Amino acid sequence: MVCVVDEINKKCLKKITILYVEDDLLIQSQTKEILEKVVKKVFTATNGKEALSLFENNNIDIIITDITMPVMDGIILSKKIREENQEVPIIITSAHNNSDTFIKAIEIGISRFILKPLNIMDLIKIIDEFSENICNKKEKDNISNLLEQYKSIVDVNSIVSKTNKNGFITYVNQPFIDISGYSKEELIGSSHNIIRHPDNSKEIFVKMWDTILTKKEVWQGVLKNLAKNGKSYYVRSTIKPILDVDGNIIEFIAIRQDITPQEKTRKFLQKQNFEKISNLNDALKNQEQYENVINQINIVSRFNLQGKITYVNKRFCKLIEYKKEELIGQTFKMIRHEDTNIEISRQMWKTIKSGKSWSGKLINKSKTGKTFHLDAVISPIFNQNNEIYEFISVCHNITPIIELHKELEDTQREIIYRMGEIGETRSKETGNHVKRVAEYSKLLAKLYGLENSDIEILFMASPMHDIGKVGIPDEVLNKPGKLNEQEWEVMKEHSALGYNILKNSKREILKAAAIISYHHHEKWDGSGYPQRLKEEEIHIFGRITAVADVFDALGSDRCYKQAWELDRILELFKEQRAKHFEPKLVDLFFENLNDFLEIRDKYVD
Repeated sequence: MVCVVDEINKKCLKKITILYVEDDLLIQSQTKEILEKVVKKVFTATNGKEALSLFENNNIDIIITDITMPVMDGIILSKKIREENQEVPIIITSAHNNSDTFIKAIEIGISRFILKPLNIMDLIKIIDEFSENICNKKEKDNISNLLEQYKSIVDVNSIVSKTNKNGFITYVNQPFIDISGYSKEELIGSSHNIIRHPDNSKEIFVKMWDTILTKKEVWQGVLKNLAKNGKSYYVRSTIKPILDVDGNIIEFIAIRQDITPQEKTRKFLQKQNFEKISNLNDALKNQEQYENVINQINIVSRFNLQGKITYVNKRFCKLIEYKKEELIGQTFKMIRHEDTNIEISRQMWKTIKSGKSWSGKLINKSKTGKTFHLDAVISPIFNQNNEIYEFISVCHNITPIIELHKELEDTQREIIYRMGEIGETRSKETGNHVKRVAEYSKLLAKLYGLENSDIEILFMASPMHDIGKVGIPDEVLNKPGKLNEQEWEVMKEHSALGYNILKNSKREILKAAAIISYHHHEKWDGSGYPQRLKEEEIHIFGRITAVADVFDALGSDRCYKQAWELDRILELFKEQRAKHFEPKLVDLFFENLNDFLEIRDKYVD
């Protein structure tokens, strides 16, 4: 029994629920006690009627049922279940090898037929076989659910449309319909010319189509559109070509945000800067009109040449949670968020003091510590001598959009983790292996001095280092012992398999994952595989992931070995410095060992 449990996919079985139907209470009790040690939950029933009720009211993954039972036998139970569910595995147990019964079971769609007395080891092996498919299906359903939530988030918060290769609309969401004023029926089958404003230059669309159709890249920009009722509106657009595995365009998807208030304000400010103000009365009158227009829809503040606040409107105070009296005379340092890029602030001051308008994104915090993001236009205000005497900031709160982007990034990261875990699941490796490898890789990349953008790409891509294992046969991948020479050659193919799965992706993260898959088994001295690269011929992503992967793999149980003690792992890293691993990375690892152990303990299985 212990031997069998060691060989099975414990991680997968611990997610499985079983309905066990047996009228012999002694057999039922003994079998249930054993099954409960390897699966998540076991429901029991003594007849088909009880079992049917349990099946209808619980999430059952596998059914094991006797045939001969009171009230309702196993054949009738199986038939009723198959009328509603064709997928759930049904295992029939019987003391009689009756051919008629066997034929009926086949006709109903029974998954497996086992003779009594039960061989519990055989039963667990059969359950294990079914469990892997069940877990993979659940994983697929989870990813589909994540993608569906992703779509619903985008649909609620953005203006979305899809077009075919010829530019004709195939899908629009409700916000698109609302802002354009056209019905779904009027839009589907039309081109986006239906909402194109004549103020847009032809050059914008020539460049856009060259980007998305010829270069197959993402295009971003601001467009002015025309609604059905004749009103104009502005959208910040991101258009992405969707490609098949061969890199051919399937369709285009466009996601937009309505930025009409910001654009109208920006144009108004531009006009103000070009108009001469002849006297004080005109200035006051102009300022009054100016404030009435922009205060209705924007977050407004003014500040003098020393950066001290001289005016804030109600929308500003409501967002920042300070009273007007608390703000006047203060600088914006009191609301500056600690994550603010100081270089951006310096560039802003340099621009506005030169007499030009500055636009960009700001991150601030309220009196109670809430973080908020602003899309800002800051412009100098001139007196009649054309001298700057103050600055005005007109902002739009884009916190919901920033939070949406973060949620989408988190969703993407979760999907990548799940993709990485699919490979680990097939090789029955530990649940948090890919998360630990990602965290180790991120830490090493920081210590190594990589750029922040590369650190983030490595962090996102490293969980898929072993995605190629999906193509390795189970008898090799999960062999409980040392592989022979032929089996080892098959196992080594997973690096190239992972590379070939991902190499044609247009996404930077997946392209990085392809490199990691291909390089993370190369060795510093050139003795690795599949290309026998050495030293800096190996991509830095591969060199870093190699350290992270080996450190975690040695410290974890595998089907072919027990976890090593820490001292033994550290001794190996000392031995393999300048052999398997880059010397600098090994040195960084030992110098910061406590940080690595903290990650290990945080994501323990």
